Amino acid sequence: MRNQKIKNPLLNREELPLFLEIKPQHVSPAISYLLNNNREKINEIKVSSDELTWDNFLIPLQRCDEELSRAWSQVSHLNAVLNSPELREEYNKNILEITKYYSELSQDEIIYKKFIKLKNSSIYNSFSKTQKKIVEDELLSFTLGGVDLPLDKKQEFKKIQEQLSTLSTRFEENLLDSINDFQLNITSENRLSGLPEDIIHMAKCCASENQLKGWVFTLDFPCYVPTLQYANDRELRREMYYAYSTKASDLADPEHDNSQIINDILNLKHQMAKILNFPNYAAMSLKTKMAKSSGEVINFLDSLASKAKKFAELDMSELYQAASKDGIDKIEAWDISYYSEKIKQEKFNFSDQEIKNYFPKNKVLMGLFDLVEKIYSIYITRKEAQVWNEFVEFYEIRDKDDCLIGQFYLDLYARKNKRGGAWMDEAISRYKFTSESSTPVAFLTCNFTPPIVNKPITLTHDEVITLFHEFGHGLHHLLTEIDEYSVSGIKGVEWDAVELPSQFMENFCWEWSVIKNMTQHIETKQSISKELFDKLYTSKNFQSGLQTLRQVEFSLFDMELHSNYDSSITNVLQVLDDIRTKIAVIKPPSWNRFPHSFSHIFAGGYSAGYYSYKWAEVLSADAYELFEENGVVSSYIGESFRKEILSKGGSRPALDSFIAFRGREPTIDALLKHSGLI
Repeated sequence: MRNQKIKNPLLNREELPLFLEIKPQHVSPAISYLLNNNREKINEIKVSSDELTWDNFLIPLQRCDEELSRAWSQVSHLNAVLNSPELREEYNKNILEITKYYSELSQDEIIYKKFIKLKNSSIYNSFSKTQKKIVEDELLSFTLGGVDLPLDKKQEFKKIQEQLSTLSTRFEENLLDSINDFQLNITSENRLSGLPEDIIHMAKCCASENQLKGWVFTLDFPCYVPTLQYANDRELRREMYYAYSTKASDLADPEHDNSQIINDILNLKHQMAKILNFPNYAAMSLKTKMAKSSGEVINFLDSLASKAKKFAELDMSELYQAASKDGIDKIEAWDISYYSEKIKQEKFNFSDQEIKNYFPKNKVLMGLFDLVEKIYSIYITRKEAQVWNEFVEFYEIRDKDDCLIGQFYLDLYARKNKRGGAWMDEAISRYKFTSESSTPVAFLTCNFTPPIVNKPITLTHDEVITLFHEFGHGLHHLLTEIDEYSVSGIKGVEWDAVELPSQFMENFCWEWSVIKNMTQHIETKQSISKELFDKLYTSKNFQSGLQTLRQVEFSLFDMELHSNYDSSITNVLQVLDDIRTKIAVIKPPSWNRFPHSFSHIFAGGYSAGYYSYKWAEVLSADAYELFEENGVVSSYIGESFRKEILSKGGSRPALDSFIAFRGREPTIDALLKHSGLI
C-alpha cells in the first residue's frame, strides 16, 4: 500500500497537482487507499480512551477530510474541464464510494457522542470561538446526516444519499452530452447577416474541424449568446433558441433526457427531509443558511419582484416598439436578446462588439490584478505549473513581505468536453495541523470565446464582469487567515452569504478609475474614452427590471419546488409556469424546458438556495457602498474588507462578519439603488 501511495500522482502531497501525470487508471487506487486509510484512523479515534482534545480528536478528523478532498478535487475538476468516457466511468464509480464514506461518518454514533462529550467537557471552555463554531457545525452536520435515526431509517437515508449522488452526476452528464451532440450546419452565407466577424470565423473553424461545408453553430455560450443577440435571420435565432431551451429534455435526444431524473431528485430530497422530521427539503436546507425559513425567503423575493415589475414592464414596452418596426406583431423569446441589443445601440450609441475591442484579455488581467493589489496589499505573479490544457495559466499571490499567500489556476475558454458556466473550486485549502500546514490553491474556470489564430483575445464587458465575479470567490478562498481546515476559505460559510465577495467584485467593472486602466483598443492601442465609458455606465441598469424578475423567477421556482413538493401532484413545468404567470412580464413558449438544464439546483449545491444570489447581493451592494463613500480603490477600506470578510472564512456567522465590516446589519437600499429600481 505504501508503494501504491508513492507511485500514484493523485496522492502527491509535496507539491502542486501533477496534472500531466494523472490518468483515469489512477483514480480508483488512490481513492480506495485514502478511504481505507481514513477508516483505519477513524477506528483508532473511536477506540481511544484518551481524554478528548483538539489535537487528538479534531485535527485527525480534519486531516482525514483534507487528504481525501485534496485528491478528489483533482479528479472532479478534471472530470468537469477535460471530460472523457474513461474518466467519467472512474468518477461515477468513486463518487459513490465517497458518498458512502461520508454517509457512514455522519451517522457514526461513537464519533458523534465523542463530539457531545467534548462540548460538555471543561476543555471546551478553553477553545477559541472558531473552534467552538467548528464543534457546533459538526454536531449540526451529524443531525442532518441522520445520526439520531433508528437503524432501518439510517440505512434508508444512506441509500437516498447514494441515489442522489448518482442522479446529480447523470443530470450534469446528460446536459454536457446534449450540448456536445448539437450542431447546426449553415451552408447559406445569407443566413449569417448581422453576426460579428469573430463568431462567423469560429463557426467556420468548427465546420472545418467536423469536415463540413459552411458554418457550424453550437450551444456553447460564446456561440449561442452572440447568435441570439445579432443574427438578423429570425429563423436562425429560433432554431438556436429551441435547441438551447430544450437541451437534455424529452424534446431533444431521449437518451439524454433529464425529465425523470428531476422528479426522482425532488422525490428523494423530500423523502430525506421527512425522515429527519422536516416538513420539506427547504426547511432542512435552511438549517445551514442565514435565512431562517422559506417564508422569509419568499417574502424577500416577492418584495423584490414587486419593485422590479414596473421597470420590467417598461423594458418590455420598449422591446415591443422595436420589434413592431420590423413588422413583428408578437415578440418571441428568441427575439428578446436581438431587440435588446438594437435598443441598446440606439439608446446608448454603442454596441457590445465595439466595447469588446477595448478589452484584450491580458490588459484585463493586468487591470484586475492591479486593482486587488492596491486594495488588499498583495502581489500577483504568473508562474509555471503542470496544467491540463495549453491555455490554462497559473499564478501565485504574495504579501508585501514576499510571503506566499495562495496560488490559482485560470482556465478561461470554452471547449468541447468542458462543463459550461463559470465557477471557482478549491484545489487545496489552507490549514495548520500539528506538524503540517498548507497555503490555499484555487481553480478559477470560465467559458469565454476560445482563442482564434492570429486574432487578439478580447472579452465582452459581461465576460469581464464574470471574471471579476469568479475572482471574488477566489479571493475568499485564497486570502483566508483561518488555520482550522473546516472553516478556512469558503468552507463553513452559509450558502446564502458565499456570493458576497464575488458579487462585490462585479461593482468595480463599472468604475472609471478601474476601467480606464484595463482597456486598450486592439487596433488604436488607446484606452477607452471617458465619453464611451459614460455610455457604457449609463447602460448599467438597462433592462434591470427584466433581469431582476428573471432571477426572482428562478429563485421562487427553486423554493416552491423544495417547499411544497408532492410526488403525486407536483408537475415541475406547471410550477414554473404558475410562477411566471404571477411575476413574469413575458412567458417563454410552452416547449421551453429550462428546468432540464438548471444545474444549480439539480446537480449543484443550490437546492432551496438559488435565492442566495439576490440575498447576497443585498450584502455585496451594501458593503460596496462603504467603498463608494471612501474612494473605491481604498486600501484602508480594503484592509477592513479583507480582515472582516475575506480572511474570516466560515470561522463565524456571516452576519457577524458583515456587521464587523459595516458597523450595522445590511439593508436592501443599496441593492435597489445599484440596480436602478428606485
